Amino acid sequence: MKLTDNVLRSFRVAKVFRENSDKINCFDFSSNGETIISSSDDDSLVLYDCQEGKPKRTLYSKKYGVDLIRYTHAANTVVYSSNKIDDTIRYLSLHDNKYIRYFPGHNKRVTALSMSPVDDTFISGSLDKTIRLWDLRSPNCQGLMHLQGKPVCSFDPEGLIFAAGVNSEMVKLYDLRSFDKGPFATFKLQYDRTCEWTGLKFSNDGKLILVSTNGGALRLLDAFKGAVMHSFGGYNNSKAVTLEASFSPDSQFIMIGSEDGKIHVWNAESGMKVAVLDGKHTGPVTCLQFNPKFMTFSSACSNMAFWLPTIDD
Repeated sequence: MKLTDNVLRSFRVAKVFRENSDKINCFDFSSNGETIISSSDDDSLVLYDCQEGKPKRTLYSKKYGVDLIRYTHAANTVVYSSNKIDDTIRYLSLHDNKYIRYFPGHNKRVTALSMSPVDDTFISGSLDKTIRLWDLRSPNCQGLMHLQGKPVCSFDPEGLIFAAGVNSEMVKLYDLRSFDKGPFATFKLQYDRTCEWTGLKFSNDGKLILVSTNGGALRLLDAFKGAVMHSFGGYNNSKAVTLEASFSPDSQFIMIGSEDGKIHVWNAESGMKVAVLDGKHTGPVTCLQFNPKFMTFSSACSNMAFWLPTIDD
């Protein structure tokens, strides 16, 4: 089944889970699309089975809190940042609920965490104005970059380069093998003092970069030239909430939630709005991602919603 405008418009909430007592701050699909794991401000990690459509397990990180949860490539393991006590990144085995390793280094809140799509490397960005490069097999930082401002960062789909958004006005591209030589490309965007950048993602085809903000606009960049192809707006975000924006797996569509619980979808090529879907969320839709393998997506406030199309186009 192909994702089209009509199929997207037909999506409806199939299931809602109320496992959390506070907002879900992050979630991540496993690469096979079979499970999803969420982190919440109530200090819990909830594992869901996407095929059966039900929660499987709940684990807690009461002491350190949990944010920015990411699956690694090893089965049943995750990395996540702390939002209490310290700013150490933790590597957890879900199988026996034991920490495998800690990654200390940041001394302010971690705001970005991106796992390499191809190996055990991951990068983190923090309010301490650094990006750190790590390897899951070692607790020692493998590389450190000092920046002029707060960074957001992400790997490209091939794991060869990573992008850093700095000071909410520049995107810098680095070659992973020689990042210490500085960026090989820098794109300067028009600064918008009404909002800060909160996220950066590549499309799966590697051609586009999506910059999300805590304001009412997203920007879509050409990943090679840095030109702004589209700005997307018209969704509600008056309280400067961090709302996650995402690409569909085929790179054709862009979606974001809003503070009124609705999901807005645009065509990436034309820039036209395709749909506004009502998720019946009770709070701002802080998390939103398409399943990498199946025709479903998930959105979250303090509740988790699973969506399915209602037509076969």
